[in-house]
Amino acid sequence: MVHAYGNVCSEDFTVETLGERCIKSPLKLSTEYGDYIANFVEDNEIVVLNSHLDREEAKKFKPVFIEAAGPRKDIYFDSGKVKAAIVTCGGLCPGLNNVIRDITYALRVQYGVKNVVGIRNGYMGFAPESRLSVIDLTLDRVRDIHREGGTILGSARGYGNRPKDAVNCLEQLNANMLFVIGGDGTQKGALHIYEEAKSRGMKMAVVGIPKTIDNDLSFVRKSFGFETAVEKATEAVESATVEARGAVNGIGLVKLMGRESGFIAAHTAVAANNVDFVLVPEVPFDLEGENGFLESVRKKVLENGYSVVIVAEGAGQKLLTDFDEKYLQIDASGNKKLGDIGIFLRDRVIEHFGKKDMECNIKYIDPSYIIRSQPANANDSLYCSQLAANAVHAAMSGKTGILIGLVHNYYVHIPIKMAVSQRNVINPDGTTWRAVMESTGQPPLMK
Repeated sequence: MVHAYGNVCSEDFTVETLGERCIKSPLKLSTEYGDYIANFVEDNEIVVLNSHLDREEAKKFKPVFIEAAGPRKDIYFDSGKVKAAIVTCGGLCPGLNNVIRDITYALRVQYGVKNVVGIRNGYMGFAPESRLSVIDLTLDRVRDIHREGGTILGSARGYGNRPKDAVNCLEQLNANMLFVIGGDGTQKGALHIYEEAKSRGMKMAVVGIPKTIDNDLSFVRKSFGFETAVEKATEAVESATVEARGAVNGIGLVKLMGRESGFIAAHTAVAANNVDFVLVPEVPFDLEGENGFLESVRKKVLENGYSVVIVAEGAGQKLLTDFDEKYLQIDASGNKKLGDIGIFLRDRVIEHFGKKDMECNIKYIDPSYIIRSQPANANDSLYCSQLAANAVHAAMSGKTGILIGLVHNYYVHIPIKMAVSQRNVINPDGTTWRAVMESTGQPPLMK
């Protein structure tokens, strides 16, 4: 067995603190068990990362420990002297407003912090040329924002490679706490901000909350918004299925999010349970040939009268490299711009059926922006609340350079440098992809 996380050790997950915690927490929690009062968390409480081993590995087992998240009995920051800033970056995702609201409530209500501000339009809001003012995040301002999709702070890509601007801005605001809500590129920017603040000797807590609808941050079991995305994507697949069934040689083709990780596509297929083919970035496929995708779809249509296909946006990108150069550019976050694999497959399927003298009625659906802009569902709302609360507990305790993760259903502190060290992807040999194979019945490899 090869571990998805590679060769890591407990030292890799050492959490930095700003200094000795000398202030008694204002939270009315307990240190005793059995008294019917929720407890504080001690720094020596840990979660073991590597819980799935084969027998040979178990013989030389070296556990990897990660620090448990939660409220500490003694804290670092004096609530009356805290000024906290919140920033949301990257693309939209269900739950962004939930996290903003819950961070604000935890700071103001639980800890009595008086100054909480929002940075507008992502890291752009730190740039002096943007001339963007901050937003005062009062309880009245955030009370009902969780009912809305998007983010009241606005978001943008880029500017994450300008940590000096960010730290300069935070110094001018007299902020000593920064909550960064975003995905891989955003958290890399947070790491640079943390390092810049540290190099200046600033006592600033930088805490990340993982937001990536693709679910591709390492050591984070799931990102908020993922369950809402799968729920809404399943509705799109149901619509595509109805359209395909109602047409002669109908094909429902749905393109979903997933630049480098196909988790949304895979989970949606299993949840919908009526999909014939799932194409993800982690599993290569050919278009042509007896076992290629095009002929496999045609055979499925001949067999059932219709077919339903899900494709993740990052799948099959190598097939597009002969197209326009715009597909090889990068966006403001440093990500390679993707070719539109959905449109490409739509046209190639129509062309292939035409060569076989078969009628083809293909219905192409791309619900990406509809999904991203949805309010969080109940499960994601609960998850956002826990992530936000644990982020505030960590910051008030003087933890820095970390993000809040979920490992084996326990909330933990993960150093940002570990979370961005590699992307979380589907293991084609693992249980997620096996579930897709069992649900779809598609060929193991279309090559």
